[in-house]
Amino acid sequence: MRFFILIAIIVLTSCKTESVNPIEKIIASNNPKIKTVVDSLENHEVQILFTEVKRENDSVYFEDHSFQVNDNTYFYPASTVKFPIAILALEKIRTNNLIDRNTIFNVEGDSTKTTVSNAIKKIFAVSDNAAYNRLFEYLGKDYINQKLKEKGINARISHRLSVGNSADLKTKPLIFYYQNQVVFKTDSVINQPIKSLNLNKITKGKGYKVGDSLVNNPMDFSLKNYLPVTALHQIMKQLMFPELYPKNKQFHLTTNDREFLINTMKILPHEAGYTSNDYYESYVKFLVLGDSKKPIPKHIKIYNKVGNAYGYLTDCAYIINEKTIKEYIITATVHVNKNQVFNDNVYEYDTVGFPFLAELGRQLIK
Repeated sequence: MRFFILIAIIVLTSCKTESVNPIEKIIASNNPKIKTVVDSLENHEVQILFTEVKRENDSVYFEDHSFQVNDNTYFYPASTVKFPIAILALEKIRTNNLIDRNTIFNVEGDSTKTTVSNAIKKIFAVSDNAAYNRLFEYLGKDYINQKLKEKGINARISHRLSVGNSADLKTKPLIFYYQNQVVFKTDSVINQPIKSLNLNKITKGKGYKVGDSLVNNPMDFSLKNYLPVTALHQIMKQLMFPELYPKNKQFHLTTNDREFLINTMKILPHEAGYTSNDYYESYVKFLVLGDSKKPIPKHIKIYNKVGNAYGYLTDCAYIINEKTIKEYIITATVHVNKNQVFNDNVYEYDTVGFPFLAELGRQLIK
């Protein structure tokens, strides 16, 4: 009898060992790039989702793990909101036979002429805010949120980025051209007022800067964009593996547009025309490479979107390791704002945030 009990204990222990959450193993490590964050975990607001993409014959399935993920605890998503906006812009433009992603346009009152394709390239190559804002004008707040809701994505995109009129409810018309002749013009739309988010940690810190002035009160994020790690992770899954979702949850992209988008998510700054030394290869690749300016290893392919603002660093990435022939989806966020003052540009990105995300990514995909 004792022999059988012993065997049972060994089997159960073995099963338990095999099912250990790989994120928790990394978090428990003594690596200084990880430990610096873990030693003050509450202050760094870490949330992580990790998926290994498994293939068996012709089937694909996900092996998911999480750490401290909570949709009710707010973090500022920064430029990660550009990811769904790029998808929705491609989805919307295919519904109009007069234009496509390569049709030249400008926002009314803006002399810059561009295309949806070029805006998306800038979004993924260097996280360009103006490119995002142009697509935001094209879509409008209410349209964006309705489409995300239809796809089952828990998010709220409410404003433009880094402009004085970021929360203006009225969109500006877009004017589309063919051979310098106007072929289509969008209507200006007045969107519904932005509703306050009711989430944990929606007010943060002990102060914030407005220009050169310090306001000695917590900063209120209740009217800001909301895109939790679960939503980012889901968007990546639905884009990369649409066949695993019902038709009504898939993004309605043409094969050509989807291939363009996925290829563009991997684009490097110099491939998009950004040749300055400021735009090194891993400029917007936080996971795996965020603490290095060296070229990306040839066997690592990263399709991702990052966010970086108010001390928050977030990355949502689909990563292929061609040496191990493995695929992963990682979404992680970390906050680095030791003085608890927002908008003062005093954040520990280089010393704490980038090293943490890079080491986390490296250990998860090795």
